[in-house]
Amino acid sequence: MGPMSALTRNEAQLRAQLLDVHHYAVTLDLTTGDETFDSTTVIRFSARTPADTFVELKPEELRSATLDGHPLDPAALDGNRLPLTGLAEGPHELRVDARMRYSRTGEGLHRFTDPADGETYVYTQMFMDDVQRVFPAFDQPDLKAVFEFTVTAPAHWTVLANGTTTHTGDREADGAGVWTSAPTPVISTYLAAVAAGPWHSVTTEHAGLPFGIHCRKSLAPHLDADADEILSVTTACYDRYHEKFTEPYPFDSYDQAFVPEFNAGAMENPGLVTFRDEFVFRSAVTDTERQRRAMVIAHEMAHMWFGDLVTLAWFDDIWLNESFAEYMGYQTLTEATRFTGTWTEFGMERKPWGYAADQRPSTHPVAPGPDDVPDTASALLNFDGISYAKGASALRQLVAWLGEKDFLAGINTHFARHKFANATLADFVDSLAAHTDRDVHAWADVWLRTTGIDTLTPRIQESHGGWTLTVDRHGSRPHRITAGTYARATDGLLERTALLDLDVPSDEILSASGPRPDLLVLNDGDLGYAKVRLDETSLETALRGLSRIPDPLTRAVVWGSLRDMVRDGELDPFDYLRTLDAHIPEESDLAVVQGVLGFARTQIADRYVDPADRGTALGLITSATRDLLRRTEDGSDPGLRLAAVRAFIDSATQPDTIAAWLADGVVAGGPELDPELSWRILARLAVLGAVDEDAIDAALAADPSATGQQGAARCRAALPTAEAKDAAWQRLFHDDDLSNYLFSATAQGFWQPEQTELLHDHVARYYPEAIAVGARRGPAIGEAAGRWAFPAPHVDEANLRAGHAALEDPGITPMMRRVLVDQLDDLARSLRVRAARTS
Repeated sequence: MGPMSALTRNEAQLRAQLLDVHHYAVTLDLTTGDETFDSTTVIRFSARTPADTFVELKPEELRSATLDGHPLDPAALDGNRLPLTGLAEGPHELRVDARMRYSRTGEGLHRFTDPADGETYVYTQMFMDDVQRVFPAFDQPDLKAVFEFTVTAPAHWTVLANGTTTHTGDREADGAGVWTSAPTPVISTYLAAVAAGPWHSVTTEHAGLPFGIHCRKSLAPHLDADADEILSVTTACYDRYHEKFTEPYPFDSYDQAFVPEFNAGAMENPGLVTFRDEFVFRSAVTDTERQRRAMVIAHEMAHMWFGDLVTLAWFDDIWLNESFAEYMGYQTLTEATRFTGTWTEFGMERKPWGYAADQRPSTHPVAPGPDDVPDTASALLNFDGISYAKGASALRQLVAWLGEKDFLAGINTHFARHKFANATLADFVDSLAAHTDRDVHAWADVWLRTTGIDTLTPRIQESHGGWTLTVDRHGSRPHRITAGTYARATDGLLERTALLDLDVPSDEILSASGPRPDLLVLNDGDLGYAKVRLDETSLETALRGLSRIPDPLTRAVVWGSLRDMVRDGELDPFDYLRTLDAHIPEESDLAVVQGVLGFARTQIADRYVDPADRGTALGLITSATRDLLRRTEDGSDPGLRLAAVRAFIDSATQPDTIAAWLADGVVAGGPELDPELSWRILARLAVLGAVDEDAIDAALAADPSATGQQGAARCRAALPTAEAKDAAWQRLFHDDDLSNYLFSATAQGFWQPEQTELLHDHVARYYPEAIAVGARRGPAIGEAAGRWAFPAPHVDEANLRAGHAALEDPGITPMMRRVLVDQLDDLARSLRVRAARTS
């Protein structure tokens, strides 16, 4: 068998011209052992002309294949391609019988045994080209077909699929259950889905359709506790989308399965959305985290139209799926549920992801050209902050420019024209253009076909009796934004005095009477996508009075401006930390608190300040969190208190206080320690050398769950001993038996800023061994090795040189190259920020 081949765009276009695929009948037997399963598939398709082509599959063993009743040679399988030669024009039937391997990396058919009770679960993640790990397919998004599944599973299991499933009987030999699924409408191969196991399910009916939520049995009480919230968000979004969209929901049911060891946040399989099961909360969470779960629910449901009903023709148009689902998720949640602060969380958490991605060498247009996405391997790299956060921000700009009425009219035309089919950026722009006199094609060129982020800087000039404002633009895009002006009130609050609509660039100079504002905030309301700066007076006002700005979204914009200034070397990181110490204790918005503390802890303290100053940086963070803890002792805001407790634990430089909390099982003044807080404290104590293997073993015995296993792996890797580090290194880069989640947990524990001397010799070892494991174990592990196992605390030129040299390794995979390029750019930025402090 030859090497696996990524499908190229040219190959996909040729095959789409040759074939019409009609129907997949997939039969899976999940009772054949722990390592493999049986997969038998019948594909009905037609050739438009006589042709040679191929079907893709990645079997453990190809037992047989027949085309129109004639056997094919299994040895003809070349890598992941089975040739189909000499096809006559007209209908054909391909039958394939194969033994397939279960996955432990979240790709294909992932198998997981729950350490809490020994029960086993499997679920598919077919995205991009992983359907081939489960059954053969003409695997490209524009060869849609009907799918039906027949699944044999252990007797006590339930089987879920895209269509409603029915238990049709038991196999006589062993009592195993046989399940069949209703046929789907035509969908793309990457969207077919099955999930099987002894699920705990909560079901209801809404709008005449069955709705269900499902999780592992060991998580049942936690799902039950939140079932009303999850289902009410689901049905509220469903109803709101039916108010927005003229096309009705196109599938026969709506199941949401919370599945173990899931790589993404969720996946939009029609009728069977899969979510990472951390969204079934075992421990206390903040309301912002509940809002985040609700947003993912809304995002995935938007995909039922954007992606599932109308699907991209090729992966250069990923943004047509992800940017729309991201925008619609945030906007619809705001309109239809109690979570009305979603755009503040977007500004604090998601937008910085887009801003960071857009300033790296790996940036790409929101809508790259077809030549930029030549194959599926390159397409996989674009699921990033550009395709999600920047694209959603661009759509906010588009709505601000077109108006929501014309925007929704264009969307509905797009659905009507392309339902159950495929569409491109050009198709979408044409649909919008049908409803507006504005030049949508020109807008798409400057917003979707370009890279980078503009910077907007206000220039305020005082004049007789008033002041004037001009906005300098470093960049090339037009922006429609608002600017807020604020004045100090007698009670210390900063009151908004005006909200000015601005088009940038503009030949007009905005003039105003009266004194110049104490604070001017460009992009107030955060409808734009640009870095914004503060004029000198406004910067001084912000540093002194940030918590006195009334609107949390405005505060988020100002905090974002300060964040960007730190990252660009224009604001001393300690000015940011001192502002945090002064204002976060007064902050009431959870998304702002979590975003500011997260940036301060993981970027400033760990990367942007010299090691000699790190203790001072952590001290400012713990000072602010102590103040927050004092403020919330009365139980008035448990979410803020939880955020403060977490940040205090993560920033502790001495073990005494957090060790006492762990011993007592409670934070003084509350909350009681749940599993998440207990493992968090134990991980920090491990870093500080204040616990040993025995303590970790005891904690795992008390919490033998999957998250307990991950917590123990993280803690063991964090212990500051050569023996612990060597053992973790062996597990990461040589044993090859860690699942995707246990790999990531081990990697997260390994590198610590407190342990750079201990780990000095591992830095050079990292690059060749991480590249090798990525090539050996595939994209999911490669991404984890690059993201979590990277030696980020080693902010020095030697690490940077070693990394750049490693990019020349001929064995590096596209995924590993992309992640390392991003990590090395972040490392170089950290060096620049440190240099700016000392210059």
